[in-house]
Amino acid sequence: MPLDAVLRSTSPLVVRGLVAHWPAVQAARQSSRVAAAYLRRFANDALPAVAMTAPPDAGGRIFYDSALRGFNFRQEQVPLSVALNTLVKYLGDDAAPMIYLGATTLDTFLPGLQADNRLDLGDRDPLASIWIGNRSRVPTHQDLPDNLACVVAGRRRVTLFPPEQLGNLYIGPLEFTPAGQPVSLVDPDAPDLQRFPRFAEAWRHALVAELGPGDAVLIPGMWWHHMAALDGFNVLVNYWWRDAPAWMASPVHALHLAILTLRELPPHQREVWREVFSHYVFDADATTAGHIPEAARGMLAPLDGAKADELLSRLRKALAR
Repeated sequence: MPLDAVLRSTSPLVVRGLVAHWPAVQAARQSSRVAAAYLRRFANDALPAVAMTAPPDAGGRIFYDSALRGFNFRQEQVPLSVALNTLVKYLGDDAAPMIYLGATTLDTFLPGLQADNRLDLGDRDPLASIWIGNRSRVPTHQDLPDNLACVVAGRRRVTLFPPEQLGNLYIGPLEFTPAGQPVSLVDPDAPDLQRFPRFAEAWRHALVAELGPGDAVLIPGMWWHHMAALDGFNVLVNYWWRDAPAWMASPVHALHLAILTLRELPPHQREVWREVFSHYVFDADATTAGHIPEAARGMLAPLDGAKADELLSRLRKALAR
């Protein structure tokens, strides 16, 4: 299957050996220490990276505290070389604290690494990030962009759920999250089905794969995914991109505005607005504004960067009142 066809898939796909040719993967196949030494060659220690750490009893799970008012980890800024050295120090230690550096911009913190480990993604202009740590478990969450995640070192288990399983995943707070995105409160490695009974239905739709160095997985935008790093030294490089114009804002802003403006309306009024949104957004086509002269269609006309800026300005004025 051509890589471009993989990247256009709307369903998750595992690609075995996609980046097996990378020098970083070849180093990892020798040993974790060799892999860490290879990464240190590129480390930009002038700019500290953000590391999450948690005690051994957290089981590697990045999560909330028991009251969902704080987290079970702490963050600290460390030079990347220091983090790599610390991970090497704890190799083979079953009681090691969790150490996790997530979503670290590749070209900023490891300049030159991407040029040494190339992957042709065609005409896409992705954001490349690196994820480094020991045994850690990132709670089930979803990202807006499409995501190609490439394992460099260690083994990863990825568990995916279709977007329509939202109601069965028991998502936590929207604005207070462990790592930027709302997360499921269910631990898929040890689900409490008495507390979260609907998760059993979500699990019926789950896709699970274990990835080794050189393997990759395509995670289409908005698919829920849980990532578990299974070894004492793990590295993953991922690429994010959106199949949308650059001027488009995040749909999550529309969700927040809808909560503000629609959710507390009486049920019959919400149903009216459901129809309005279907007409103007979800079912919109050439007939939606076809009866209006083209020059007078305003925001009902196809958007471009200039019209998007005008609409954004209108929203800002309305929200500032």
